[in-house]
Amino acid sequence: MKKVVLAYSGGLDTSIILKWLIEEYGCEVIAFAADLGQGDELKTVRQKALDTGASKVVIEDLREEFVRDYVFPAFRANAVYEGHYLLGTSLARPLIAKWQVAVAAAEGADAVSHGATGKGNDQVRFELGYTALNPKLKIIAPWRQWKLKSRKDLLQFARTHSIRVEVTADKPYSMDGNLLHLSYEGGVLEDPWKEPDPAMFRMTVAPEDAPNEPAYVEIDFERGNPVAVDGKHLGCAELLTRLNELGGENGIGRVDLVENRFVGIKSRGVYETPGGTILRMAHQAVESITMDREVLHLRDGLIPKYASLIYNGFWFSPEMEMLQATMDAVQENVWGKARLKLYKGSCQVVGRKSSRSLYQPEYATFEEDTVYDQSDADGFIRLLGLRLRLQASQRKKD
Repeated sequence: MKKVVLAYSGGLDTSIILKWLIEEYGCEVIAFAADLGQGDELKTVRQKALDTGASKVVIEDLREEFVRDYVFPAFRANAVYEGHYLLGTSLARPLIAKWQVAVAAAEGADAVSHGATGKGNDQVRFELGYTALNPKLKIIAPWRQWKLKSRKDLLQFARTHSIRVEVTADKPYSMDGNLLHLSYEGGVLEDPWKEPDPAMFRMTVAPEDAPNEPAYVEIDFERGNPVAVDGKHLGCAELLTRLNELGGENGIGRVDLVENRFVGIKSRGVYETPGGTILRMAHQAVESITMDREVLHLRDGLIPKYASLIYNGFWFSPEMEMLQATMDAVQENVWGKARLKLYKGSCQVVGRKSSRSLYQPEYATFEEDTVYDQSDADGFIRLLGLRLRLQASQRKKD
């Protein structure tokens, strides 16, 4: 291999990998960093990569593309993995892989590399992305090749090679951030009984420290996509950023869970997803009045499979393409507005309305009406119960 495009974040793992690739293969390494909303973390990435030996650093602002083409499609499907995880890291990986492949083509590179461990999900997500987009590229996965076996080994490697890293021995958990979430895992978090250090969180205040008065927010949707917050139309990345601010201020979106990795290992992860938590609840509220019952129930039955495909790295698969088309088709009538109440970590829907609403007060009312003949329910229930009566009759004979 002569030239490798490395998915580079400037963190412990990829900093070590950059130097290791140069030493191990004697190759040129191009560091690729995707701006997905990490903020200040990217300020030092370019110089750090060059100082560590990168021949070139490519940084792309992918915030709008990330939210528009990855986050919003998943939220149109109400995607959630194992009931809690809103797939922040899972959605970012295929986009990074896509751009690595593009940079490799532009720079004449013959290989790509990533910093995912052999125990995790990201190795699958990255490599299935590379394979789907350019199967001719060679893939280097250092964690599956080198003799470094732990974070402790990596810290020693960094000291030996004078590589600046922020992670220290007394604070060794791993972080991954983008516009959708911040995730924390490993190190001190590997004990699932141990409560996370309150000082760890960066996107949200602790619920008990949130304002004593509730905040209200209104979100408008068109075809299942959020388009405005409190009446102001915003771009995709700007909209999610605004919801992150509102959610963060009110302690919304903290999740502590043990999830099932694709490789078969259970893993403890702690997440902050303030804007995503608000967005999902608002979207479901608008769906509740605009989607046909059977269509909604059928779609909901597909969510676990859809979420698993994202979590397991099959974003570019034919089955994902089919499911996304289905998810998008059922959003055609999802237009409307949701109002939510944010208060000390809770996010509650308190209103929803739509010009395309299937909710009709004259049918739903418990008061007197002129549109629904309640006696019609007699035959309806009698037919529904027919097979139950036949079953009961047979059991009596037995």
